[in-house]
Amino acid sequence: MIPLRDNIPSRTAPVINYAMIAACTLVFLAQLADQADGDAELVERLGMIPARVVQPDERIERSERVAVVDRSGRVVQVVERSRELAAAPVHPWLTLLTCIFLHGGWMHFLGNMWFLFIFGDNVEDRIGHVGYLLFYLLSGVAASGAHLLSDPSSQVPTIGASGAIASVMGAYCLLYPRAQVVSLIPIIVIIQIVVLPAPIFLGIWFALQFFQGLGSITSLQATGVAWWAHIGGFAVGFLAAAALRAFGETRPPVETRRPHTERIAMYRYRS
Repeated sequence: MIPLRDNIPSRTAPVINYAMIAACTLVFLAQLADQADGDAELVERLGMIPARVVQPDERIERSERVAVVDRSGRVVQVVERSRELAAAPVHPWLTLLTCIFLHGGWMHFLGNMWFLFIFGDNVEDRIGHVGYLLFYLLSGVAASGAHLLSDPSSQVPTIGASGAIASVMGAYCLLYPRAQVVSLIPIIVIIQIVVLPAPIFLGIWFALQFFQGLGSITSLQATGVAWWAHIGGFAVGFLAAAALRAFGETRPPVETRRPHTERIAMYRYRS
């Protein structure tokens, strides 16, 4: 499901949400430049490596397959070698924060930024600019911590942007239980645009993450996705928003707009 828009207007300009999108964009451009040089040191330096956090003095190595070619450019042999991962420019514990600005590719980046654009402005509207900045950063760290606890021996650099954005979605789910989300749902060759209550849209997303996370525990093959960062981030965001509301630290909700379901609910496109 791809959210297109919601029916919650924002009373103030979401400057912090835009700043987080801009920061992630700048870091992603730096990642692309790093990859263009045939390297991936930025991810190794700023990504959270659980084994390095747990044992900061241990040497962390990574196996690589290197092709050996002859003068004509033909591959004659593939050898496996180990190299030490690039050192973090900060203390390993701080990589729980730095990793929340990293992305794994164009689709990961665009999807995350779109979800943050759709849901982040309304969360910022309810808890204020400063509160939202602290919420985003601390919840992102908590999401990274959830992944760390799920696999503390992993030597794979963790890209934690999705965990921070999952916390925003968790807060939105609690703060806007009556919101509606216009969603695009591709089903093979059929594309439907439907209006879903926000708790259903976000609940389905969370359920998918949860069951994938359970599957990753019992699976012998790593998927490369930090499911428990998503799960932990969503849960932390939901609980943090509940605590802020209980202590009176949230603004009252704004009046929702009608989503014009008669115009958009059941369009179908066939290829």
